[in-house]
Amino acid sequence: MTTDTAIRSPIALKNVAMFMAMTRRLMEREPHLPNIGVFNGPSGYGKTFAGAFASNKVSARYIEVRDYWSRTTFWSALCVELGIALRARARIAEMAERAITRLAQEPQRPLIIDEADRLVDKGMIEVARDIADASNVPVILIGEERLPHKLLSFERVHNRVLDWYAAQPADLEDTHQLAQALHPKIRFEAELLDHVRRQSGGRPRRIITNLARLAEMCRNRSLKQLTFEAVKDVELYTGEPPQPRPIEPFGKARA
Repeated sequence: MTTDTAIRSPIALKNVAMFMAMTRRLMEREPHLPNIGVFNGPSGYGKTFAGAFASNKVSARYIEVRDYWSRTTFWSALCVELGIALRARARIAEMAERAITRLAQEPQRPLIIDEADRLVDKGMIEVARDIADASNVPVILIGEERLPHKLLSFERVHNRVLDWYAAQPADLEDTHQLAQALHPKIRFEAELLDHVRRQSGGRPRRIITNLARLAEMCRNRSLKQLTFEAVKDVELYTGEPPQPRPIEPFGKARA
């Protein structure tokens, strides 16, 4: 991603603050309270960014579940994150015991599991409960919008959730923060930023894409500021796929 300058500090979006609030609450909870948090929302809402920010802020353990993972792969990846050296062909039970023991040594240090939907879809979400129960560390599950609904099928996990946080679409202030952080040399009119936000569906990922497009236009035209009137006819990225083109069949065109 091309920006006008290097970003020296995290961008203070509201979802980042919300995620940090949940993380702090789990870390400071009473011992008798559940220790699982869920952060869900549509793709592009900045959930992974919020999780990465919190991970750096509180030195949390962080893993992102891949679609091809099995139970063996999950525990192996967690051991790598924890700095545990495994012998060749270590069994699941051995990896799990060593990982849980290592986590339990620092009970205030959270474990963030991104793309947790994949654990649910593969019937592996019980590993999160095992970790939460055995180590007593805060476990935060990040997933898509339907993650809380999916967890209903796993009552023993669902019942251990202390906090449910739904990521929110970016508002005008968030959009301004992104524009200021990513393109500080360009002045975007408030009406234009609100137009970008609406066209992007409030998704920070799309807002960043559209801001980059407008910033490139500014550089090409040697502009220092942009107004809504100047770009109101510019086509912004909305996520909608292009319409199919009316292409004639090859045989008919040849005839």
